[in-house]
Amino acid sequence: MTTVERLRAAGCVFAEEEAALLEEAATSPRHLEELVARRAGGLPLEHVVGWALFCGHRIVVTPGVFVPRHRTELLVDLATDLKPATAVDLCCGSGAVGAVLRHRLPDATVYAADIDPAAVACARQNLTNVFEGDLFDALPQHLRGHIDVVVANVPYVPTEDIRFMPPEARDHEARVALDGGEDGLDVLRRVAAQAATWLRPGGTLLSETSERQAPAALAAFTAAGLTAELVTSDDTNAVVGTR
Repeated sequence: MTTVERLRAAGCVFAEEEAALLEEAATSPRHLEELVARRAGGLPLEHVVGWALFCGHRIVVTPGVFVPRHRTELLVDLATDLKPATAVDLCCGSGAVGAVLRHRLPDATVYAADIDPAAVACARQNLTNVFEGDLFDALPQHLRGHIDVVVANVPYVPTEDIRFMPPEARDHEARVALDGGEDGLDVLRRVAAQAATWLRPGGTLLSETSERQAPAALAAFTAAGLTAELVTSDDTNAVVGTR
């Protein structure tokens, strides 16, 4: 069978496009065979080729690390429009958000943080100023009260719903990048509660959420003392909180 036929047989909807990317990534026919076998075996395409396209940029993505979704580009656009001098990509995963912000805002200082050591190692291939630790605790203390924008693409899948996710995500991305607790908002609430301490007056917290979770997410921002609003797109919802 051809590469396209093998990918189709494995259930890859965009087999032609994926075949072209695998052929581009392969260094030899034997290497191509290995890549096709990994993809046909269920590994996410981005983990196979080693990168994901996000906001028009190739972002390094290593095995086990959360693959950046196109829907998260809304957060990047909102953050870009705010023209921050200091921005933080919290729960950064591969560091895709921070990497694009650094490109779009060359005069800004961009930081990133994640609790997962594998994600931190991956993010450091995409940008500098990446720190390992639990949410804001990972950041340098001099940022406290001085951050213009925090983009927190927190895990927001309810624990019991993870089993319904596509196998590519459920089986190959770190659980800590997906599991948001009983209602999916545990991490979002923690970020919102701490945000006012780290944002400058007038600073903004941006976070992605589902339509179902939006009312509770807005309430969490408001309870934390932030002025909250919901921004929607065709793909997702963003909660915007201003200190």
